[in-house]
Amino acid sequence: MLKKMKVAVVGVSGAVGQEFLRVLDEKNFPIDELTLFGSSRSAGRDYSFRGKKYTVKELKHNDDFKGIDVAFVSAGAGVSREYAETITKFGTVMIDNSSAFRMDNDVPLVVPEVNPEDALDRPRNIIANPNCSTIIMIVALKALEDISHIKRIHVATYQAASGAGAAAMDELFIQCKEYLEQKPVTVNKFFYQLAFNLIPQIDVFTDNGYTKEEIKMFNETRKMLHSDVVTSATCVRVPVLRSHSESVWVETERPISVEEAKDAFAKKNGLVLVDNPAEKEYPMPLFVAGKDPVYVGRIRKDLANENGLTFWVVGDQIKKGAALNAVQIAEYLIKVKNIG
Repeated sequence: MLKKMKVAVVGVSGAVGQEFLRVLDEKNFPIDELTLFGSSRSAGRDYSFRGKKYTVKELKHNDDFKGIDVAFVSAGAGVSREYAETITKFGTVMIDNSSAFRMDNDVPLVVPEVNPEDALDRPRNIIANPNCSTIIMIVALKALEDISHIKRIHVATYQAASGAGAAAMDELFIQCKEYLEQKPVTVNKFFYQLAFNLIPQIDVFTDNGYTKEEIKMFNETRKMLHSDVVTSATCVRVPVLRSHSESVWVETERPISVEEAKDAFAKKNGLVLVDNPAEKEYPMPLFVAGKDPVYVGRIRKDLANENGLTFWVVGDQIKKGAALNAVQIAEYLIKVKNIG
């Protein structure tokens, strides 16, 4: 029987925080005690979990984390940096969903289907959840890397409004309604109107013309695969509510046939193969929202590279791209008796 954990969720009022509660319940995560934390604005709110009411506590620099085994944190990079020591000082394992620590050498960056053992070496008791677009891509990449080393990746992402949070999803609804009613369109959460549009910018631009989101995919993929692979990404916000899609091209050291790739994808834990072009069967965000796995299809040889393959992946950004991945990390630590 699994030992029950004392669990905290930090940033519970946000889209990912709410998803943490749903995933912990769906996965029947072994919880003995649950504590919810939020900002001063969220403090005092009540949330139900497994038939019991929990009141949000304000996150403060005190001893509230004493005795807590694992804290799932999704409150932004600034909050994570400020409160990391407070959260971990009594031995709590902090699984952080922000960008604060992802590239720190002494913080493991983990996707359980790819590099679970990295979670065991955590000098600061912090484990970082990767960027959502990287998570969705790397689950599929790992299946190919195990066949032949991946040298280069080109990827174009089609990222849903959910990546910008619950308020951004609400704004997309409002924009669509306003547009159809021929009213002025509200723009607060995005750089431009997202409804009936595409925005080829996610995060801010860096000096080399790539956005931070695109640079994350380069750096995080190398760190998790422990590889010299190079990634060139273009990240685009699309008017989809939930679930990111990605078109991926890879170059491997030796050619991988379509049949080999399909077989590897079909056998990979956390990956579902949906690839039947004759019947128009392929992954789409409409059908992936709310699902646990990453879905892969449209697998074909790259006509521009004899060692290349191209494929299409879709995953729920809030679920596998955030909350579920973090919970799976904790499940792995419980399985190998490395927590609590």
